[in-house]
Amino acid sequence: MDKRHGGPYDRGSADAYYRRKFAPHYYKGATYTSTLVEYNDMTTEEMMEYEAGWEDTHAQGIYK
Repeated sequence: MDKRHGGPYDRGSADAYYRRKFAPHYYKGATYTSTLVEYNDMTTEEMMEYEAGWEDTHAQGIYK
């Protein structure tokens, strides 16, 4: 699982934390300064990592 900053898990977790909508995406490198990969270009595994980050954050009840 890719838990690096900007990766799918991290972006799912961040979206849940900041109460943003569920919208799978990630960055190839650093968040906001590298190439954005959106839903239509993600693999099934990457989408599952995003969802895991989202779900883990919700399960922990961690919100901003």
